[in-house]
Amino acid sequence: MTDDADLLAGIDALEDKLAQARASITRRFIGQERVVDLALSALLCGGHGLLIGLPGLGKTRLVETLSTVMGLNGNRIQFTPDLMPADILGSEVLETGADGTRAFKFIPGPIFCQLLMADEINRASPRTQSALLQAMQERQVTVAGQDRPLDAPFHVLATQNPIEQEGTYPLPEAQLDRFLVQIDVPYPDRDTERDILIATTGATEETSHQVFTAAELIEAQNLLRRMPVGEQVMETILDLVRAFRPEDTSASERVRETVAWGPGPRAAQALMLTVRARAMLQGRLVPDLDDVAVMAQPVLIHRMALNFAARARGDSLSDLIDETVRTITRIEVAA
Repeated sequence: MTDDADLLAGIDALEDKLAQARASITRRFIGQERVVDLALSALLCGGHGLLIGLPGLGKTRLVETLSTVMGLNGNRIQFTPDLMPADILGSEVLETGADGTRAFKFIPGPIFCQLLMADEINRASPRTQSALLQAMQERQVTVAGQDRPLDAPFHVLATQNPIEQEGTYPLPEAQLDRFLVQIDVPYPDRDTERDILIATTGATEETSHQVFTAAELIEAQNLLRRMPVGEQVMETILDLVRAFRPEDTSASERVRETVAWGPGPRAAQALMLTVRARAMLQGRLVPDLDDVAVMAQPVLIHRMALNFAARARGDSLSDLIDETVRTITRIEVAA
């Protein structure tokens, strides 16, 4: 069997499992198909996701359900201002043996899992937030001078309330850049909210079941990186990322006037991966320009910022991204 035929067979087989995973997830996390697809895309790409939404919209429920469906060992950390790095990473304790000898023993923290839910991540102090930086990028932590690898696969799905500012610490740009996608969780529409009421206020609730194993998810991640990306899609990704850098010659006048800093190379890498994930979720072998247009917003919005004048005018970063995507891809992205 040729490599192309092997790849096509792998994606065909994966399409059925991903459909089963979606169906199992939506038993507990009703509706919000785009949110579910973005969360699955983050896992298929081997990356991390930042879920932004008001309380009560099901962010915690989604992460817990993903842990079950994808067969991942999950832990949850409730971030608070008094949380210390050792509370996440673990620490060494002095242990006395039966023979009276003493030795240091490492007690692993909750970060030693496959899917970490960092709940209200912006409530922790910058010192504690920084404890996640090495883990999210290098899949290992350093405690007492010793590098300790994390479980594979390792993913962080963090949640954040977009309106609450008191008692919070905004995530630094370096940490935001380590999230593959920002997943905005909106209010459900009326029909979806009706279904939620029926499903969650009765005597019993639907449960999700495991579809993947950790090993199968790693196989899917490897398969995704083998998917070909056409020259047109690659050039469009480069055009799009560079168009948001104010100092770049390809940037529009509006970008130069409104953007303080634009996305770096990690944004282009994220787009290359997520367009493949979207194609994979739809059972396609090759991503197209529509995938680029749809994935641009969740990949770019947390990797750039408006300047003070633009914020004072009330300009919208989301609108700017949509406008630039339309200009470059000539595709209208549905809200």
